[in-house]
Amino acid sequence: MEITPVDWSEIRHFKRSEFVCRCGCGVERMDHGFVQFLDELREIYGKPMKITSGYRCPMHNAAVSKTGHVGPHTTGLAVDIACHGYDALMLMRHAILMTDRGNGITGYGMSQKGPLQSRFAHLDRLQNAPNSPRPWIWTY
Repeated sequence: MEITPVDWSEIRHFKRSEFVCRCGCGVERMDHGFVQFLDELREIYGKPMKITSGYRCPMHNAAVSKTGHVGPHTTGLAVDIACHGYDALMLMRHAILMTDRGNGITGYGMSQKGPLQSRFAHLDRLQNAPNSPRPWIWTY
């Protein structure tokens, strides 16, 4: 799937810096339609959404994820959002309802164990693949 670079002037609730790879390389290759979805989700959710992981360069992804050099975050179509408890439930609820309207979110992951500050929700828009059926929901 080819991504369309983000026109940040059209995004109301997020800045490019929130999606830049955390390794320090300065790369951000998010998909415009996906970030537009997140912007609309933020509007409906009604609260700030802290992006804890947006784009990851292949080297950084291999260092922090079991998915190696080609994980979801390397596609520009995945994010992790800091949330826990009721807020996590409401975030996922809104994302699922938006998907029912045809936005194409296909991956829903939840990490709700451990310290509150390390809990998050994962959303992505990956395509169906042999070892990665979609749509799909999982826990970490």
